[in-house]
Amino acid sequence: MKGKERPIIILMADDDPDDRELTREAFRESRLANEFHTVEDGEELLDYLHRRGRWAHLNGTPLPGLILLDLNMPRKDGREALREIKSDPHLRRIPIVVLTTSKAEEDILRSYDLGVNSYVTKPVTFSSLVELVRVLGRYWFEVVELPPEEG
Repeated sequence: MKGKERPIIILMADDDPDDRELTREAFRESRLANEFHTVEDGEELLDYLHRRGRWAHLNGTPLPGLILLDLNMPRKDGREALREIKSDPHLRRIPIVVLTTSKAEEDILRSYDLGVNSYVTKPVTFSSLVELVRVLGRYWFEVVELPPEEG
């Protein structure tokens, strides 16, 4: 992020613990200095964003500046969470990148219809994941202008 003193927070919502840990490791490998938080499903994602339940202690802290969202999760899937986030005036400006295994045209179209900012299919190898994280980092934190945090 140009001109920012503190790197923005990245929040990943994915029910697969291996995918969460591999992505965390890819961020380390890419040397991105962003805080990286994870949640396991859409319910936990919305609790995190609204600072409810186990996330209440985050009240008053900055919201994530980027959400990596899996589509297929239990309790509340990524599509439902995406719809809720993009319909909430306090959350809808947070950029969301769908990061999923689905290459289904229906999922791609529906995600964009719901307001996703980017749709990316999860890479198969760790080296491809590291390269994807580098590209995402360059794009979201060096190229684009993100909206300022609301105060």
